[in-house]
Amino acid sequence: MSRFGAVISGCEGLRVTAEEKALFRETRPFGFILFARNIDTADQVRALCDDLRACVDHDAPITIDQEGGRVQRIRAPMATEWLPPLEQVAQAGENAARAMYLRYRMIAHELRGLGIDSNCAPIVDVARPETHKFLQNRCYGDDSAKVAEIGRAVADGLLDGGVLPVIKHMPGHGRAFVDSHLDLPRVTAPRAELEADFAPFRALNDLPMGMTAHIVFDAVDDAPATTSAKAMQMIREDIGFGGLIMTDDIGMEALSGTVAERSIASLAAGCDAVLHCNGSFADRQAVAEACGEMSDAAQARAEAVLAIKRVPQPVDIEALAEELKAF
Repeated sequence: MSRFGAVISGCEGLRVTAEEKALFRETRPFGFILFARNIDTADQVRALCDDLRACVDHDAPITIDQEGGRVQRIRAPMATEWLPPLEQVAQAGENAARAMYLRYRMIAHELRGLGIDSNCAPIVDVARPETHKFLQNRCYGDDSAKVAEIGRAVADGLLDGGVLPVIKHMPGHGRAFVDSHLDLPRVTAPRAELEADFAPFRALNDLPMGMTAHIVFDAVDDAPATTSAKAMQMIREDIGFGGLIMTDDIGMEALSGTVAERSIASLAAGCDAVLHCNGSFADRQAVAEACGEMSDAAQARAEAVLAIKRVPQPVDIEALAEELKAF
């Protein structure tokens, strides 16, 4: 198997352009990510996924943010409209884990039907009263054990539907009181208090892929977790996460420097792949070239991701929907 490029790349529009095809053939991204700008019709999305995979010589994962609620790139009538996760959990009460399994099994069915085989979920950040509104209602609750239980149900629903889960945001984004899309959050809590935030990630450390948090944890390092070797070591050794680690979007304003400089710093810290969501073609090219090929360890983890892809078993989606309505 050829060495993968250490990048998960976005593309500009509804089809892959000639210059994007040339770039992807040359740099061989491990995977791709889609946004609303890439979505028009079901046939168009399937064709786009086929074209993206045709640019590389492996069955590249194609991911999306289809959490449901505010963060849902595919909308009706192409996909089911969902409550925000926190509202779904509250509505289901003691049945929250089952409800969220059903929800994400249905989401997986819809994604696979479009050629998409990865979803940036579960979010197992532990919500707090002060959690920034960009994140809060995307969380599953404020109790670490319950968040871990629901996170496992979400991951199982996706995996059973043939979709790879991406756990986020490691090692925990719930104490961020500013939006990392715009600013760099800093968490001042002592290490002992952070254990509650880390616990759900430790409980789900066997999942195939994870995404970092662009947050400074003063108790760990003075650099954002994404570009901190100390934070990455903690995620690997203390939290015990053995899967492929991708950055959160490298274009977010929490990080400083050019996108190429951010990419280099992330890989040097121990991330396996850089996620580049938005930006010009020149940015996309700069990131891909800065990332280069995966390290030996990253390549092994990436190959393990591809090896666990499942063919979904037939399922009665209407029956799942009826069961979910009962909660």
